[in-house]
Amino acid sequence: MVEDPTSLSIGQVAERTGLSIHALRFYEQEGLFVNAVRRGAGGRRVYDQDDVDWLTVCIILRASGMPLTVLRRYTDLVREGGDNAEERLTLMREHQERVTSQISRLTESLDLIKFKVGVYEDLVDQGDAAAEQCHGSSLT
Repeated sequence: MVEDPTSLSIGQVAERTGLSIHALRFYEQEGLFVNAVRRGAGGRRVYDQDDVDWLTVCIILRASGMPLTVLRRYTDLVREGGDNAEERLTLMREHQERVTSQISRLTESLDLIKFKVGVYEDLVDQGDAAAEQCHGSSLT
C-alpha cells in the first residue's frame, strides 16, 4: 500500500503514462529519472506527480527519436542543475534539427502518398478500362 495520498504505485504511474511496468523499471535502471525512485514499505517503488511529469517529457523526447544516450545525458544535466543550461540548449537544438529534418522527409513522403491516392481514386472512378491503359506506366 502507498504511504501517503500523493504517492503513486508503479501500476498507477504505468496507467498514467502509458508505459509498461517493465519500461518503468528499465527507465530507472538506465538512470532516466531526475530524482531517485523512492522505496516504500516492503521495498516497493513509490512515485509522485513530479516523476510522472518528467516521464511525460521523456516519452515525448523518445517518441520524437531522441536516442537513449542523449536522453540519459539530458537527464544527468537536469539532475545536476546549476550552470549547464548551455549544454542543455545545445542538446535540444541538435534534437530540434533532427526532428525538423524528419518532418521534412515525412512531408515529402506524405505528398507522394497523397498523389498516389489521387491517381488510384481517379482510376477507380474511371473503371477497369482506364486501369488497363495505365498498366505499365510510371503512375503505378
